[in-house]
Amino acid sequence: MKYVVVLGDGMADYKLSALQGKTCLEYAHTPNFDELAPHAEVGLFRTVPNGFKPGSDVANMSVMGFDPAKYYTGRSPLEAVAMGIELKDTDVTLRANLVTLAGDGAYEDMTMADYSAGEITTAEARELINYLKKELDGDGLTLYPGVSYRHCLVAENGKTGHDLTPPHDISDRKITTYLPKGPCAQKYLALMKKSHELLKDHPINRARVAAGKNPANSLWLWGEGTKPGLENFNAKTGLKGGVISAVDLVKGIALLAGMKFIPVEGATGNYDTNFLGKAEAAAHELLEGGLDYVYIHMEGPDECGHHGDTGHKIFSIEQIDGLVVKTLKEAFERAGEDYCMLICPDHPTPCTIKTHVSDPVPYMLYTNVKDLGNGAKRYTEDEGKNTGVFIEKGYTLLDRMLQI
Repeated sequence: MKYVVVLGDGMADYKLSALQGKTCLEYAHTPNFDELAPHAEVGLFRTVPNGFKPGSDVANMSVMGFDPAKYYTGRSPLEAVAMGIELKDTDVTLRANLVTLAGDGAYEDMTMADYSAGEITTAEARELINYLKKELDGDGLTLYPGVSYRHCLVAENGKTGHDLTPPHDISDRKITTYLPKGPCAQKYLALMKKSHELLKDHPINRARVAAGKNPANSLWLWGEGTKPGLENFNAKTGLKGGVISAVDLVKGIALLAGMKFIPVEGATGNYDTNFLGKAEAAAHELLEGGLDYVYIHMEGPDECGHHGDTGHKIFSIEQIDGLVVKTLKEAFERAGEDYCMLICPDHPTPCTIKTHVSDPVPYMLYTNVKDLGNGAKRYTEDEGKNTGVFIEKGYTLLDRMLQI
């Protein structure tokens, strides 16, 4: 038996009047989902435990079978691991986004215009972060460049207990009440202000503005955490596992769990990612590469939700259906291989509010070895609710999958 998880990050949504009162998942053309649903177990599960913020860190950890209450130490250290940063037990890490702030006057009165600085390219971002490093590294703080707008700050002998707001939670809002709070708040705020002074007139940003793009004119700190540890996936399940993702966060979980990280050319972390390449890579690893389990993470629906981009969110869902699920199903059938496929989001990212929510999400569990049908006609949020199947502890869904 081969196991594959098809995860559309942020795929679940709320109903939209512009979509005839449907969600993006309901509105999308998904013939492959629809073919599987009547023969699959469809239900809801809670990926974000009560008391946790609804982030992709906590939610993906749950879907991979790890209890966040036991293992979660923060978002940024997972990304730091993926970036190859060696962490000491006394280090505190923070995500450092390159963002676009809008407005004149005091920094505190500016508005979060774009949490991703227009999806700035990695090459541009690396030059900006390396420029900031020369000016801002020191006093126990070190910046590390990452991918696109996603970077890392490490605080040596740092402190936790800060109130740090994810920038994607405050799109189009004034930042006044969302500035850092806690023991090192003034130090962090001073760094953010200094980054704005350094970046606002940088040649890269002047060129971006001239080209009609959003400038990366400030760092924004959030997602603090300490050095994490996860149980080895093979020891936990007896399976050789792999992960496909364009996002350092998910890569970090994989590496900590001793899973194989599978790079895919053209994987972008957005709706223009190489959906087909991800499916083909997963099929190859499962059918020829010796893996038993592959977790395919696709960030596109989430990014579109954050931007309120309904059209591209629907497009991303249709690509997951038509390129990923279809390719995998046909590959298993050609090889005569028994398989089990879990299709789900990690959390909802509704287009109307442009941020994550902790609502339970729909899942579909399908296998070719027996009919699991429980009355669902399609794979949607309402169908998941209407079957009456609800899994409170999301991390237990992996065990349910492996018991088939």
